[in-house]
Parts: sequence; structure tokens; C-alpha cells
Amino acid sequence: MGIVNLNHLSCFKRKAVVAGLLLSAQLVPTVANAALEEIIVTANKRAESANDIGLSISAISGEKLAEQKLTSLEEITSSVPGLTFATSQQNTPILTLRGVGFNESSLGVYPATSLYVDEIPLPFPVMAAHSAYDLERAEVLKGPQGVLFGQNSTGGAINFIAAKPTEEFSYGGDLSYGKFDRVEANGFVNGALSDTVSARLAFQTVNADDWQESVTTNQENGEEEYTAARLSVRFEPSDSAEINLNINGWTDKSDPQASQFIAAVPKRFDADMVNPPLQFAHPFAEEDPESADWSFENSGDKEFIQASVRGDFDLSDSLTLTALAAHSDYEQNQVQDGDGYALSTADFLHTKGDIESTFIEIRLSGDSDNLRWVVGANYEDSSTYEDQLLQLLNSTSNRAGVSINRSGTTNEQDIESYAIFGNVDFDIAEDLTLKTGARYTDTEIDGEVCFFYPYNAPGEPDISGTGLNSNGTFTFNFLGTLAGVPFDPIDPFDCAALNGPTLEGVPGFPFKETLAEDNVSWRIGLDWQASDDALIYANISQGYKAGSFPTIAAATHIQLAPVVEESVLAYEAGFKVSLADSSVQWNGAVFHYDYEDKQVRGKLLDPVFGTLDRLVNVPESTITGIETDITAQLTDELTLTIAATYVKSEVDKYEGYDVLGNLRDLSGNDLPLTPELTYSADLDYRTSLDNGGTFFMGVNVIGQSDSDGAFDADDITLAYAPAPGASPVNGLAAGFHKSITDNYLEIDGYTTVGARIGYESEDGHWKVMLWGKNITDEYYWNAVNSSSEAASRVAGRPRTYGLTVGYRY
Repeated sequence: MGIVNLNHLSCFKRKAVVAGLLLSAQLVPTVANAALEEIIVTANKRAESANDIGLSISAISGEKLAEQKLTSLEEITSSVPGLTFATSQQNTPILTLRGVGFNESSLGVYPATSLYVDEIPLPFPVMAAHSAYDLERAEVLKGPQGVLFGQNSTGGAINFIAAKPTEEFSYGGDLSYGKFDRVEANGFVNGALSDTVSARLAFQTVNADDWQESVTTNQENGEEEYTAARLSVRFEPSDSAEINLNINGWTDKSDPQASQFIAAVPKRFDADMVNPPLQFAHPFAEEDPESADWSFENSGDKEFIQASVRGDFDLSDSLTLTALAAHSDYEQNQVQDGDGYALSTADFLHTKGDIESTFIEIRLSGDSDNLRWVVGANYEDSSTYEDQLLQLLNSTSNRAGVSINRSGTTNEQDIESYAIFGNVDFDIAEDLTLKTGARYTDTEIDGEVCFFYPYNAPGEPDISGTGLNSNGTFTFNFLGTLAGVPFDPIDPFDCAALNGPTLEGVPGFPFKETLAEDNVSWRIGLDWQASDDALIYANISQGYKAGSFPTIAAATHIQLAPVVEESVLAYEAGFKVSLADSSVQWNGAVFHYDYEDKQVRGKLLDPVFGTLDRLVNVPESTITGIETDITAQLTDELTLTIAATYVKSEVDKYEGYDVLGNLRDLSGNDLPLTPELTYSADLDYRTSLDNGGTFFMGVNVIGQSDSDGAFDADDITLAYAPAPGASPVNGLAAGFHKSITDNYLEIDGYTTVGARIGYESEDGHWKVMLWGKNITDEYYWNAVNSSSEAASRVAGRPRTYGLTVGYRY
């Protein structure tokens, strides 16, 4: 196993890591107060204490989610050290856990960290946008989870545990009002419908005004408008059977977040160019979270609905049969500026799409004195469709003699996957448990991708002279003649990408391929119960993630080829210790990953169109890290939770193109979106008042160190670069690059602070709370997106605050 080396860190970072570990150690022997509440999780698909599981788990209670106002997928994931959230150019979420992630923006793409609600998969990240309401807890399982959670879990798994129906009648809700006139309402009603049936209905709705301001106009963006609801029904026909029905969904008409223009990187430097000087003259965004720009109004329209049923049947005292079935449906029609400024070099006039997914699982589990086991099988049938229309009016592709101003791509995938799995925990001795498990998965993806050119944008000249009115179509018909083979000329909306590796191909054919892959994920480990209060564990596991097809603008079919499956071989050892009469819980782990064929969105240098996108596999990379977390009941009123993860990632073998189109050996670089240090802390104080009720207050801190938004971000710089011999245009040289800062692709480290203060009535019915998030108004960003001729940041939210009043009976 690799050993974490802190020597290359800055003095400050070394001190931060060491101080966190020392603080954890020093707190342990000094505290002896009220015992901490036991955390029950379902990481092994059975309810058990988190302290008894030899696996790194971060669990966030529903109460903590509510009090810290963690309502979005970004806020929840960002509060877990080692787990980072980024926003792609098309506003799809990118989750990276311990350096394992997939920086891809297509709609129908599997994440490396899989997502579930009550063990029902949300196979594509866009489906999880509004799942974090009315929860018992959220569980984050770290490391490959390919055996029991087999949905491409090379990084880990996130499981949202929804509040369950009970027989006792109850109801409640809360209403919040905050900055930007944000109004949020949550509510639930719960109770028995008969002697054998109980139900729970919960909802969340949010409306808020715009929060972003245009750099060049008086326009605003960022309005929120969404509603989510969940109906859970529990049917208990006998003491040995339980059936749960869950129908949930949401509708979201919020504006996609606008990005911040930070770099101009035109591909051409001809002396007669007009667009490069326009790009050069456009102002950068201000270093302010509310500053952004766009060339047309952003709008969103997304809908998701899921229905699932689960049956648990006790066949005997030690044997349980579980069956699950779910169907999910997602649709979107989104309009989004893609380059972060008022020019149009890569803007999405629409990103339409729909996803349908059916999932079935059946498993049998047993439990005896020294043996716990589960065997099962599951099946997935998913179809994804995406239709992108891109506008390039101000790019250098729209130039004299070419005038390509719009393009489009459709991507259709039919996915069928089945798996069989088994897991055994065997107590070799009273204090020693052997854990083994394996899953065989067979996946087949039929992909069909079509890159096309529609009609010209209004007002753009038709260069064909034939009334074709599609300059891109005309250009690719000409390029097709260079192959020297006969072909049928294409019309607007026909597939245009050349079917050869370069100019040897002809247009008119979609890219079609079947990606058939199978693999065996496995895990073996040992748990040693060193004492009643100390667990030491070691695991070796291997996980896989299936390939996928890109949705990109492509000149040739080579760009439309899929990435193949990736794999992670993980080594981990850790401990879980309860101390000071269970008033302190201290966990820690070290880990090392051998990462093969990492999937990334990379680059390709086209002889006609310059640097273009494609999906690539990075052959070899490694990740080594250490993490610790501690929860201490410092006094009967004061609870401290701190956690930190240090990760060192490195590409061992990869030669590819950087974002500027230079072919380079990128070995030795950090993996993108992988900060070395992530950390969190929460201090909670609550005390009973003499006149009844409870006063509470708390502060939480979340932060991370620098990271790269792309390969070699710490070395890539832009300087003013006139083309040789280029003549001035409007007083400016025709060729140039410019960026807001030297290393514009880097993501700076940041720390955000949240706080809350409130009162809860003695009977627990009423609760009022004043809260704030990012109260220091820290300017930070979670992603840097590099489009065809520009780069932009996705900024974090500015300071927000509000008041929440709730009632529960």
C-alpha cells in the first residue's frame, strides 16, 4: 500500500493536516460526557451500526441536513470531505470521490459515484437534483462499491434514506424566507390508513428571484422555481411480510446558472478576422459570485418521476427474500449560454433530452450466529436521448468563406445490463470477521450519435449560392469530395461528421456502435474487533464503470467513439474507535487506488477546425490518501464534529492533447477536480432553558485546497499571441489569447462558513431558526469549463441568510 507523503505540501497545508490529526488524538482521552447517539446505516443492505462496519462511511442525519439548510445535491456532497461537486458546461452535476469521477457533461452518462434513494438507483446524476428532503439521513460509502451497489460505483455510493411511514399520526412542516426573496416550504403528513397500511406524503417547494447580474447589460439570471413530492406507502399483511410503495418526482423551471467569462482562446488568427477582436474587447466577469454574462436568456424545464415497489419477506427466522422494481422517467428542455459572455461562441439554443430507466433486483439474505450472507441478481434497461443545438455566431468558425454558425448533435443510447452477486461475512473467531463478495456484470450499450448542421441563423449569408441555407452542410459536402470516393450530398439536419479518421471520410452516416462489456467486481476484507469499542479493518476491492458515448460537436467519427469501461483496484485500512464512555467517536483510514482507463472528456486536434472535444481513457493513474473524522460530546450541551481527507492523485501514463491543442506527455499531473485537502467542522450547542424549550446555535465550516479544472492547469497560461505577419484590425492584432489570470484553469482553494441560531419549544412542536450560508461572502468556484474558444468559471453562491419557522405534531 502507498504511504501518504506530506513533504510536497506547502508549510500551511502540512500544518493544517497535522493539526487536524493531532486535534483528533488530543480530544479523545479528555472527554467523558453524554454518550453519542448510535448511527444506523444500510451500507451492507441490512440495518446495522456504522461503528460495526469495516468501511469508510459518512452519514449525515436528517436533522443536520435541515438545520444546516443543506437542500441541494451540491451542498450535501460538498459537506463530505473527499467528495467534490462540479457543474459542467451543460449544467449537469459531476461528482468526484477520493479522486474518482467522470468530468463529462452529456445528459445520459453514468457517474463514478452512484446515487440511490432507499437502495433504488438514480442511474444518471440529473435525476438526483431534488432528492434531499424529508430524509432520515444521507449515507456516503467511500471506495468501490461494485458488489452490493453495482451501478458503476468505482468511486463510491450515495444513498438518500427517506423518512418512512409509521402508524402514529403526525404532520408538520416549515416555511423559510431568505435573501433574493427565496421562499422555501417543506411539509409532511404521516399515519395509518388501516390496520395494515400506513402512508407518508412529503413535499418541498422553492421560489426565488434572480441572483446573478450581467456584466454588460442590466439583465439578471438565476431565478429558482421547483417543486418535489414523495408518497410512501407501507403495507404489512403479516408479521413476516412488508411491502413499500414509493412514488416521487419533481418539476424544475429554474434558470440554469450562468458562468463567468475568464479566457478567450480563438482557434484562428487570420488578418481579416472580425470575431477575435470582438472576443478580445469583451470584459471578463468581476471576481464576484453574482457577476456573470450571457448572450440570450437562460431557461430550464425539467421533470422527473419515479415509481418503485419493494417487498421484504421473512421465509424463516434467519432467511429473508427481498424484491425491488423501479421505473424512472426524466425529461428536459434547457436553454443555456455556454461560454460565459455576451458573445456567442458556444451557446446552447437548446439541450433537449429524455431518459427512461427500469431496474429490477431480487436477493436472498441469511443471518446466523457466525455467518451473514446475501445472493442476488438485478437487471437494468435504460434508454437515453439528447438533442443539442449549438450557436457559434462569434466564433472563428463563422468567418469569410466558411461561415459555420450553428451545429447540432443527437445522441441515443439503449442500455441493457444484468448482474449476479453474492457477499459473505463469516466470523472466523469471536473478534475476527472475513468479508468476501463478488459481482458479475454484463452491459451492452447500443449508441447512435449524429452530428449535423441545421439551417443558418437568421441574417447569416448563404455561401452555397444554391439556396441550401446551411453553410455547415455546404462545407462538409465540400470536405467529403476530398476523400475521392462517391457519396450522396447531405441536406441540412443530415449527419455531417466524416466517417473516416480525418478528411478521408464522407458525410451522411451516423456513428453507430455496440459497446459490449463484462467484468467481475470483487471485495475481500478482514474486520478485527480489538475491543468492545474498537474496530480495525482492511479491505481490497475492485470496481468497474461502464463506458458511454459523447454528445459533442464533431468533425469526424473518431470524436464520436465511446470510452471503454474503467476500473479501480483499491486498498484500504482503517479504524473506528468509541472512547470516553462512548462520548467520542474517532474514525480514520488510509487508502491507495490503482486506477486504469480513467474516463475523461479530452481533446483532439483536427486539421480543419483546430482543438475539438472527444472522450478518452487515461491508461494509468494512482490515488493515495488518508482521512479522519471525530465526533466528540465535549459537554452535555456542546458537540464538535471535524473531518479531513488528504488525497494525492497522479497520472502515471497518458499522452494526449491539452485544452490548447498541444500533444503532450501529461504523466505526472494531478487528476482534475481532485483537491489535495478537503475538510469540514461543525460545532453545535444546545441547552434547556429554565422556562422550558431548547436554545440551540451552531457554526459549520467547509473547505478545500486548490485543484485543477483540467489536466496541467497549474502550467497552462495564456499570453497575448499575435499570429506571425498578421496585420492590425481596428487597431488590434488579429491573433490573440487572453485570460483573467495566468493559470486560468485552476480552481482556487476556499473556505465557507455557515451558522444557525434558534429555539425549539419544550413539547418539540415549534421551532424557529435564523441561519446563514457562506456568511463571510467567500468568492469561490467549483469548476472551470473550456469550450471551443473560451473558458468560464461556475461560481459558488454568495452569502445567503434567512428565517425558518416550523411546526411538527
